[in-house]
Amino acid sequence: AHVAEVDVDVETGEVNLVQMWVAHDCGRALSRGLVEGQMEGSTYMGAAEALFEVHRVDPDHGGLHTGPSLLDYRLPTALDAPHIESLIVEAPDDRGPYGAKEAGEGPLHSSIPAIANAVYDAVGVRLRTLLLAPEKVLAALEAALEERDAASEAGEEGRP
Repeated sequence: AHVAEVDVDVETGEVNLVQMWVAHDCGRALSRGLVEGQMEGSTYMGAAEALFEVHRVDPDHGGLHTGPSLLDYRLPTALDAPHIESLIVEAPDDRGPYGAKEAGEGPLHSSIPAIANAVYDAVGVRLRTLLLAPEKVLAALEAALEERDAASEAGEEGRP
């Protein structure tokens, strides 16, 4: 489970990831430090996928990745990293070695919707596709305002 806190600049659409709280069931934690490291690393990877990593593919060429190049591919730096609070949940699994389960991939997947939900909570617009880029946030905000204005003119209440 993840919870994200973001700041969204409604003038620029920029999303700043402030903090994340992560809880993950790893079975028995054989090394708490390593499990926390895996959880936090995966959370950073999910945040990068949500906020930084542009993936363009060419559907006419079988989904070939078309850029950006490795020189232009934006990866987060330490300056972009949020504070992460990790909670290791231990529910040992008899089928795993010494009761352990995975600790690396699970936290990646839930960080993305947590960030998207935090954006929704912050500004009231739901972004359903990645990348949560500033231009997409601004477009969603503008569409929500237009929808709200249209609803207001029709005598209805609407939430942006």
